[in-house]
Amino acid sequence: ALWCLMMSVTPTRGCLLDLPWEDILVPHILCHLPLPQLLSLQRVSKAFQSLIQLYLANMRCFDSSQIGPAIPRAAFVNLLKDNEVLQQLALQNCSDWLTDQELLPVIGQNHHLHQIQLKGCAQLSRHALVAISLNCPNLRQLSLAHCEWVDSLSLRSLADHCKALEAVDLTACRQLKDEAICYLVQKCSRLKSLSLAVNANVGDVAVEETAKCCPELEHLDLTGCLRVKNDSIRVLAEYCPKLRSLKVKHCHNVAESSLSILRSRGVELDVEPPLQRALVLLQDVVGFAPFINLQI
Repeated sequence: ALWCLMMSVTPTRGCLLDLPWEDILVPHILCHLPLPQLLSLQRVSKAFQSLIQLYLANMRCFDSSQIGPAIPRAAFVNLLKDNEVLQQLALQNCSDWLTDQELLPVIGQNHHLHQIQLKGCAQLSRHALVAISLNCPNLRQLSLAHCEWVDSLSLRSLADHCKALEAVDLTACRQLKDEAICYLVQKCSRLKSLSLAVNANVGDVAVEETAKCCPELEHLDLTGCLRVKNDSIRVLAEYCPKLRSLKVKHCHNVAESSLSILRSRGVELDVEPPLQRALVLLQDVVGFAPFINLQI
């Protein structure tokens, strides 16, 4: 119906293109169309091409998943070449084509970004993170999951310049050690969500410093952090009263003795208490959960 409205032209009523572009079409109509459909509109006429270019230059959010991971490199560059007002940029799993050459110009001209998603963008380098830190002072959320090019120096740059960060995902950033994480949390004390999952170099030192520096912490993912032990979990319970969820699956040195404190506060944990695990196993074997009377 919207397409027909755009194409309709009558001597008395005119067409949709007669409406104010910046005040009506861009903010109130085009924003409801999927990006692929908008791009196809460019082929209708020169007027529509100009309209879509205006829309692209004023986009606040860009998510590559709307087009698909196979977006041509040249198409990405052309889409954002005139945009200087982006607030959210999601480029997860664009490892097949995204390099510093494509990303750095976008970061360099968009200083209002507060959310950046680069999960799985393996062809970038530490220069991308340095560029983000220098150009995005209002950054709140950053995902660098599975970006093994992230190193301690680039993370220090992020910590020095983006102190308003509230959520950082460093899953499988395997170059990072305790020292780098400690520097980050010391500078970015507003963190509410942090993932250090799948990093064998992260241990108690980083977790304890995170607990002491980030009292607003609500979500912490330590999945697969084999060096994390009970002591740091107890410190976490002591210093983070707002903690809502903690992931410690495959942390073999973390036992129920430390988790029970958090469990009693209603913190969501990704491991079950020993008795519950036993009951679930028994139920699977015999087909029902028996009533057990425990007298202490």
